[in-house]
Amino acid sequence: MKVSVGQFDPSGDVNENLSVMRAQAEEAKAAGAELILFPEESMFTVGKVEGNLISAVNEHWSAFVQKLSFIAAETGIALIAGGYEASGEERPYNTLVIVDATGRIVDTYRKLHLYDAFSYQESTKIKPGDGGLKLVEIGGLRVGVMTCYDVRFPEMARGLADQGADLICVAAAWFKGDHKIEHWETLLKARAIENTCWVAAAGTSSSHTVGHSAILDPMGIVQDYLNDEPRGVVTVDVTRRRIDEVREFLPVLRNRRLASTVDVVEAH
Repeated sequence: MKVSVGQFDPSGDVNENLSVMRAQAEEAKAAGAELILFPEESMFTVGKVEGNLISAVNEHWSAFVQKLSFIAAETGIALIAGGYEASGEERPYNTLVIVDATGRIVDTYRKLHLYDAFSYQESTKIKPGDGGLKLVEIGGLRVGVMTCYDVRFPEMARGLADQGADLICVAAAWFKGDHKIEHWETLLKARAIENTCWVAAAGTSSSHTVGHSAILDPMGIVQDYLNDEPRGVVTVDVTRRRIDEVREFLPVLRNRRLASTVDVVEAH
């Protein structure tokens, strides 16, 4: 199926962001896409939302999900988008919502790996996810999801591949900094190459995030991409045939010999 990624700079206004997402969903549908992936923080950017974070989450989360459902149903395209979900505590979850083309909420994924690195502490504001890996079927493909910092953990992508993922969708708000674009691009390629599956990545593009959304094939070859444009959509035909071709001559998943446990030998 054709897959799109939408890149934009989310504001603190949920309705404003939803308007951008609707326009990008319509653009993707016009290009023949059956799925569009939006970035992390599509609901609103934490640093831009007015007032108390948990109050904003409590006010907007349910309506955000409902309006995502409307966008999917009215445009006839499945979508994946990131927002903040109430947890019943002071820290909300950083959550991806997966909606099919009829508007049905298929599943949600709560970010497992919080960005406590590079002098940033996401866990001071956000609660880590508790639901494990998520894999859904969309358009005949098995789609796994990850959020931003998750991509630095190869065992997560491998777990999705072991469960049969054809496509791994990475929603991100990847912070700028020294070598950060190189890290982002290298990690996306690695996750595609080591698992011989497609990778689609949608990032926010702002004064503090890099953008650089892309779709890569199972050889890690970028099929289409954006740079730091404040808004944009790219669309690629993601095929099971390409996975089969690559795995025929590069059967790394079949060639693995590591056991799930490792024997530790004490030296004397």
